Amino acid sequence: MKTFMKEFKEFISRGNVMDMAVGVIIGGAFTAIVTSLVNDIMMPVLSLVTGGIDFTALCIVLGEGDSAATLNYGAFIAAVINFLLIALVIFILIKLLNRFARKKKEEPAPVAVKTCPFCKEEISVDAVRCPHCTSELTEN
Repeated sequence: MKTFMKEFKEFISRGNVMDMAVGVIIGGAFTAIVTSLVNDIMMPVLSLVTGGIDFTALCIVLGEGDSAATLNYGAFIAAVINFLLIALVIFILIKLLNRFARKKKEEPAPVAVKTCPFCKEEISVDAVRCPHCTSELTEN
């Protein structure tokens, strides 16, 4: 039992497990934000465009009476629309985050080459002799 607990402790304390736990927690919070954006901002605009149709109320009644089964295809349509809108919002957010990350990385790399003054070939900055013409280079 001690070895099991020791192995479990090692498993839990690994970095990737902790990263995954943080990701799940942040993902839950992010889901609430995106769901609110879709339900509270985008769906009312979509409702305005479609003339106020409430998709969740659309159904086919299978039988008679109050206890008749219903085929709620409207709820399915609403779920598909919610999925597509959430996917669109996440796509746009990821695209914006990638754009910001790219701008950060686009810093010019330090020059790692120089030109040989004798043969005009590119050589390493640290070179003391040109590998092309074998000329000895002076420090500049």
